[in-house]
Amino acid sequence: MNEKDPQGDVASSQRPRSPRVPVEFPLDVEGTDASGNPFQAKAMATKISRGGATLAIDVDVAVGAVVKLIPPFGGKLEAQVNGSWTDDIDGNRRIGVKLLDDNGWFAE
Repeated sequence: MNEKDPQGDVASSQRPRSPRVPVEFPLDVEGTDASGNPFQAKAMATKISRGGATLAIDVDVAVGAVVKLIPPFGGKLEAQVNGSWTDDIDGNRRIGVKLLDDNGWFAE
């Protein structure tokens, strides 16, 4: 018999795996929008963690899409969109991305 608390499992799954840090730095994003058209856009990172980020962006990007992030400190990082929403407070579009390299922001 498994004596695990099912509510404890739910609560722990809601916690981030690594801390989210509020930031504000611009980056370029390249990929395909929700309509299937290629795009290049400016975005603003608003939160980051070791393996992902929340970006403010003016492009509708579908969940599951793979995009390239070009941060101001150089390099290109591939990421998969794992969330897309419009912020209730400022009305701006946001996407959540998971970096595809295991080293996250520290990939070479």
